[in-house]
Amino acid sequence: MAGSVKKVLGMILAGGEGSRLYPLTQQRAKPAVPFGGKYRLIDFALSNFINSRIFSIYVLTQFKSQSLTEHLQESWRFSSILSNHFILPVPAQQRTGDSWYRGTADAIYQNINLIEDSDFDIIAIFGADHIYRMDLQQMVDFHIRKRADVTISALPVPLKEASSFGVIQVQEKQRVTGFKEKPKRPKPIPGRSDEAFASMGNYLFN
Repeated sequence: MAGSVKKVLGMILAGGEGSRLYPLTQQRAKPAVPFGGKYRLIDFALSNFINSRIFSIYVLTQFKSQSLTEHLQESWRFSSILSNHFILPVPAQQRTGDSWYRGTADAIYQNINLIEDSDFDIIAIFGADHIYRMDLQQMVDFHIRKRADVTISALPVPLKEASSFGVIQVQEKQRVTGFKEKPKRPKPIPGRSDEAFASMGNYLFN
């Protein structure tokens, strides 16, 4: 599909229990925690997708998801005329066994049918509880330009603070060579000895 527009499917991981935000998460999932009055944490991820012209989005839910589902239905409803424009909550369904999601990768694995049954070229897997603004099309363009199989978004952080994050190790052309969760001795970015790349937990896959 060189030279053509790539179709991107969004999958937002919204199953977080958010125990560290208790009591804000006593009655709701972490992505449904209110922010700034009328917004929810998940609105940042959804806005980033929509503003980047990614309109096909599954939201994978699990813990205390009722208020989150209601918010999606009330605030993020597309016209039914646009068949490829949707934001759909997908509750944990135990499709591959009798257990709930056992982490990020397992949430995707248990819903792999949503990917296999689609005709999208790129799958964007993002978290639902981060507060930031991002142009996903820049990431998609980078992914295509590099002919990558997987692209990970990352932020440079001071090397002395990097032990608090998942650190991505890269070579000079930004090809990923390793990943360590909260390493005691994080490796710096090539050519930038005082910084390391902290993973944002956002991924693109072919």
